[in-house]
Amino acid sequence: MSIPTRSEGLRYADAGVDITAADEAIERAKSAIRSTFNARVLADVGSFGGLFRADGLGQEPVLVATTDGVGTKTRVAAAAKRFDSVGRCLVQHCINDALVQGAEPLFFLDYVGVGKLDPARVAALITGVADACRDHGCVLIGGETAEMPGVYRGDDFDLVGTLVGVVERAHLLDGKRVKPGDALIGLPSTGLHTNGYSLARRIVEERLRIAYGEPFPGDEQRRSVAEVLLQNHRCYLAPLKPYLKRPELHAMAHITGSGVPGNLPRVLNGMGARVSRGAVPKQNVFEQLVRAGGVERDEAWRAFNMGVGLILVVEAAWADDLLQDLTRRGETAFRVGEVAEGADEVAWLD
Repeated sequence: MSIPTRSEGLRYADAGVDITAADEAIERAKSAIRSTFNARVLADVGSFGGLFRADGLGQEPVLVATTDGVGTKTRVAAAAKRFDSVGRCLVQHCINDALVQGAEPLFFLDYVGVGKLDPARVAALITGVADACRDHGCVLIGGETAEMPGVYRGDDFDLVGTLVGVVERAHLLDGKRVKPGDALIGLPSTGLHTNGYSLARRIVEERLRIAYGEPFPGDEQRRSVAEVLLQNHRCYLAPLKPYLKRPELHAMAHITGSGVPGNLPRVLNGMGARVSRGAVPKQNVFEQLVRAGGVERDEAWRAFNMGVGLILVVEAAWADDLLQDLTRRGETAFRVGEVAEGADEVAWLD
């Protein structure tokens, strides 16, 4: 890019912002965005705000809204030049956050911030978002793409989203039904999901000293480091939807940043929990990262999900039937502990 002299007029592109590239990125992603639309959508791509019909959502519908990002998983995506998977991770993370309150998704909005707008890369990010929305019956109703060379440098980018879901008030999961003796049922994660990447990247780059294209240590499938770290954040909507209206389901916790001890107490209505770490199926990615990083056990369980992506709090008498039903439907589930009297904290059993 040539530098204009003082006598020449400046353009936006001279400051590093390419409006044409932004328009091209949206044009490339339009078909993917429109593929998520349903009869409730009242405005096309490009409107200043998304329009969504809210009639007939229920007798006492409660809207559940959640906002999140994918953290420094974006740095792995940039290093590997794979941009579709983090879009899916973003949507599925947000769906889980609404799901644990009993809600099913309605619509989603995304934000992409970049230093240099590459239309193909931004279109891949948005298409990943749209693909996940379509798969889970959620409308991608709007979003924003911002090119800010003074904020993001090189290949850096940020990806953030907001999801709105709905739940009938009678089926809202707010922790009020939780009581001592309730069973805790865990569902496995697919790797790190979208948390712990600042520590994971440091271990990979400084302790293991392996490139993202090299095989991840101990991986039975011989996947690369990037493939292991970019595994999709799993969505639990499909396996748990049949149980959302069951009175025996008292609460659910999405295990994100700060792990089990930071997330499980949020849904226990002031009570505590006894949790067995040994009940969680081991995953190679965590074993390798913890060993190479010399991460102490308690610190590992706060930094990572350690293989448990979501915990259900259920009536103790229903726990065995639920486990059997989940297994019959092809789900891997495990009993991980119980709700206990006392302070709102996790007490480890092992």
